[in-house]
This record gives sequence, structure tokens and C-alpha cells, in this order.
Amino acid sequence: MTRMNDNKTPSDQYQTTGVKNGLPVFYEKLKERIDYPYAYDPEKFPDFDKWKKIARNKVLDCMLPPPPFFDLDPVILEEEDRGSYTARKIIINITADSRVLSYMLVPKGAGPFPAVLLLHDHGARFDIGKEKVIKPFNIEAKKIESSEQWITEYYGGRYIGDELAKRGYVCFATDMLNWSDRGGAGFDGQQALAANLYMLGTSFAGIIAHEDMNAVKFLLSFDYIIPGKIAAMGLSVGSYRTWQLTAISPDICCGVAVCLMASLKGLMVPFNNMTLGTSAYTMIHPGLHALMDYPDIASLACPKPLMIYNGLQDGLFPIPCVEDAFDKMRRVWASQGAENKLITKLWDVAHVFSYEMQEEAFNWLASNI
Repeated sequence: MTRMNDNKTPSDQYQTTGVKNGLPVFYEKLKERIDYPYAYDPEKFPDFDKWKKIARNKVLDCMLPPPPFFDLDPVILEEEDRGSYTARKIIINITADSRVLSYMLVPKGAGPFPAVLLLHDHGARFDIGKEKVIKPFNIEAKKIESSEQWITEYYGGRYIGDELAKRGYVCFATDMLNWSDRGGAGFDGQQALAANLYMLGTSFAGIIAHEDMNAVKFLLSFDYIIPGKIAAMGLSVGSYRTWQLTAISPDICCGVAVCLMASLKGLMVPFNNMTLGTSAYTMIHPGLHALMDYPDIASLACPKPLMIYNGLQDGLFPIPCVEDAFDKMRRVWASQGAENKLITKLWDVAHVFSYEMQEEAFNWLASNI
């Protein structure tokens, strides 16, 4: 062992910092060691279906035990006639722990109808959740104003649920924990909420995922909804929820995921939104990302139809890591002869689901649900 003279010790002979820009100073070494052992590899997993079963179980394990589930016990509180469809406020038991207010849109007629589970975004705006995707009614004016501002800025000036209901789809949306009628922690309290859930043996992201799966069970309980024709759709964190749910739920037939897909190593860099904490907790399943990357998880949906959009002007997701993820997914769908069922597209937009994007997505959905 070399002994240094304390008065002459150069600063580069010892570690002076442990954290820089919110990341450990050794974060690059951590990234280098991750090889995603449960990514699809035809040499390692020659049986594709066997890989899906093994990898899906890994994903579910990392989501931690699901909250208890019992009878949904739906109660319709209010209805509003919207011409060709009816809007409903419904309270359900999304788990044994949470009874929640939801919105449902039902086309008029005998049916049966296809359905779309609408998964709302994060957006760092917590006063609204389900109201970002379905037009609210009979609530305070301030919340309606917030909802209208949001869809103008991020959804091409229209509620995607109401537009889909006009086209003959049953639509359903609930709030994620900490949004709208389930609020409380807001932006600043997200990390405390996530930490407390970990200490209580569960996770923020796990609760969101399990509740999304239970929302599918709710839709399956109606005889006017066609089994096998339930899709998922969402923007931003709603995009993450969409491809995640399409991957893990056998009852979701296809998905439209907008503005959240990339390789994680490309996101784990200084000043990227993913490295700032806060909203990242909605997408952190303990231990999962030592095993699988985002495109690996989404590829569990193969060979289902899946449409994924990202924006060329979206500063949250650098284009090189978006293209890396798209390429990886294309290889998986191609390996199963299903390349025509995966749509990956970059639009010249920011972090939005514009009118033009919606029109193309809605037309694609009509052909694939």
C-alpha cells in the first residue's frame, strides 16, 4: 500500500464527488454492464412463445405483487347524451384498495362494439387525469378550463375518447393514483409517494400497471363489448402504459402508443427528463431494467398490431435512441413474419398527439382492431 503525504496529495488521486447532475459519477460503467439478458434473441430463445412466457413472468415479478382484486361493483352516477353516444360517470373498485371515479363513453345502438382503453398522460399536471382524454361534464369550471387548455395544447384541440366514440368505440378512462380525483401528492410529492409505496412492499409503477390490467377486466364484463377487440391508446406516460399493457395483457388486441419509446441507455444521460426523478417513478419496476430494455418489453406484444409514434422535435426522447428502439422492435416482428403489424413513425412534431397523427392512428386502428 502506498502512503501519501497529505500535504502533497493531488486531487485526482481520490474520488472527490459521488454524484454529478443527479447521476452517480460511475453511471457509464453501470450502463456498460447491462446486457438485457431477457431481450429476445433467437439463438438464446429459439422458441419465441417460450421466450414470451419467461420474459412476461419476469416483467410481472418486477411489478411486485398485485393489490387484491374483488368484485368491480360498478355504479353509474351520471349520464350525458352526446348525440351518437352516451357519456357516463362510473364508480368501480379498480382494486380492493381503491374505489375510483371513471368516465365511459358508449355508442348508441345494439352493439356489440370494439373498445379502447384510454391511458392518460403525466404532463406534470395533476388536477386532471381522465379529463385529458374524455370530455368531462358537471364538474367545477376551473377543472373544465384546465381540461380544455390541455387538449388544445397536446391533443389537437379534441378529446380522443369522444372522437373514437363517434366512430363506434366504447371508451373508458380512469385516473392514475395522484391525478385528478385521486390526487394529493402533486409534482413535488411524487418521490415521497413512490418511496413510501416501496416501503409498503409495492411500487408506484406496479400499482398503475395492475390497475390498467383491472380496467381491461372491467371492459370484458360488458356483453356489448366484443371480446378480442379491446385496444389501448395513450400519449407520453400513456404511451408507456399502452405498450406495456399490450405486452402483458392477453386481452388487449392492439395498441397506439404516442411519444414514449426509446432505448433506456440513451435516456440515462445528464439532464434528460428520465434522470430527474419525479415522473420517472411511474415507470420504474424494481430490477426490471437490468433484465429488459423498453423495446424488449414492448416486443412481448409481438405479433399483435402495434403503432408507435415519436416526434422529431420532442426533446424528451433523442432521435438516435428512438431509432435504436424502433430497429430492435422491427427485428422482433420481422422474426415472426409480422413486420406489417408494427408501425413505427417519426412525425415532425414536439411532444403531442396532433390532429393529423390522430386521423392516421384512428384509420389504422379501424383496420387492426
